Amino acid sequence: MKKFAAVIIFIGAVFVLMLLYSIQQGQESVLQPLPQVPAPGMVTMVNLGADSCLPCQMMEPIIEEMREKYEDQAKIAFIDIWKHSDQGQRFRITTIPAQIFYDHQGQEVFRHQGFMDAKSVASILDELLEKQTAAQPAQVSGI
Repeated sequence: MKKFAAVIIFIGAVFVLMLLYSIQQGQESVLQPLPQVPAPGMVTMVNLGADSCLPCQMMEPIIEEMREKYEDQAKIAFIDIWKHSDQGQRFRITTIPAQIFYDHQGQEVFRHQGFMDAKSVASILDELLEKQTAAQPAQVSGI
């Protein structure tokens, strides 16, 4: 009788694990699509982190501020690597949060791990935007 009860408990545990796994897979299939990083022809900053990490949560208002400040000038993206586990390897990160900056040609120009304050983020974005403006040919008016 004890063996029968142990088998029933084991089968129940396997069933619960399978159910939890299928629920997790279902949640991953309805995740927000990943942003295109780097954005074609735009200065891009991607912040890689997780919704449940404290330093990442501290970055949230900074990311929103940068999205508003650079709305039409730069792409500011966030990727939750706990929900999109393959992205940590794609971007070669070992610590979160991590910020990666790309110039308008899609070249990685700066990488930082850990919390990054708004002034530092803005400084890098401003520098990349200045370089983008300097690289664009001057517009000739048709006068």
